[in-house]
Amino acid sequence: MIRAAKLEDAKHIAHIYNHYILNTLATFEETEVSGEEMASRILAVNEMELPWLVALKGELVAGYAYATKWKGRAAYRFSVESTVYLDPHYQGKGLGKSLYSALFNELHKKGVHAVMGGISLPNQASIALHEKFGMEKVAHFKQVGFKFGEWVDVGYWQRVLSKDAE
Repeated sequence: MIRAAKLEDAKHIAHIYNHYILNTLATFEETEVSGEEMASRILAVNEMELPWLVALKGELVAGYAYATKWKGRAAYRFSVESTVYLDPHYQGKGLGKSLYSALFNELHKKGVHAVMGGISLPNQASIALHEKFGMEKVAHFKQVGFKFGEWVDVGYWQRVLSKDAE
């Protein structure tokens, strides 16, 4: 089941995210986040009137996806950056696809024109997910992140949602 995130999900969302902070290059954060911090982030996304979704397996949050503003300037108001994270136990089972499908549907309903997704490289699973949704690689920034004693490249994938642009 996929639904809008609730503040009471924040602790479980933080637990999922902290795995990526401590063990992967998927995020460039280096310090674990608390449930309270994650609740604050959920509220900020809600205040932007953008979706933050969770996927449930039984009563447990198994993954989440959300969108934030791409940039702060007014002309970017129809563009967002998408994010998806899964509990490691649920990777490779189609949950990311379900979350992104629901997220993209919500973004389309809200009149979002362009969606960008940043991926630390290499990350073939994330690339495959983004490309499954019609996202195309539009940028590659070399050695812009430094984590776990190594320089990390970041690529950006983009999809235009509006039919008017095609």
